[in-house]
Amino acid sequence: MKKYKLTFELVPEECWHANLRSMLSQEQWDLIRKDAYRRAGYKCRICGRGNTRLEAHEKWSYDERKGLQKLEDVLALCKDCHQVKHISRTQLIGRGNDAMEHFMRVNECTQSDFHAELRRANEEYIRRNKIENWVTDISWLKDKFNF
Repeated sequence: MKKYKLTFELVPEECWHANLRSMLSQEQWDLIRKDAYRRAGYKCRICGRGNTRLEAHEKWSYDERKGLQKLEDVLALCKDCHQVKHISRTQLIGRGNDAMEHFMRVNECTQSDFHAELRRANEEYIRRNKIENWVTDISWLKDKFNF
């Protein structure tokens, strides 16, 4: 299996509403996202694009055995990389082809590679959706920001 710099992150449906912005105050979220931008040197953490508006992306890991969704980091991403991360939503709003082009450019790969990786991500998504009662761990916030 190829290792890609830019990947898809399909969140299990049960975890869709476990996002930081819904859990935190606007002031806390602003602190977190601005810290992510600063740590990235105000450039996209994936493609390296600077001089662009950045977006904060929550990086989660999933322990399927334990049913645990764990916050690992908040990353500064450009809009194009962020749209690839959330490919399902991006396709719904009609930007799927743009996301595919960006994925291929960043990963220096073919359209076949894009589709194979998307297939793999969808298989992971289907498997994770069979797990019920996911637990969300945001201890990263406590360790980094004391809240």
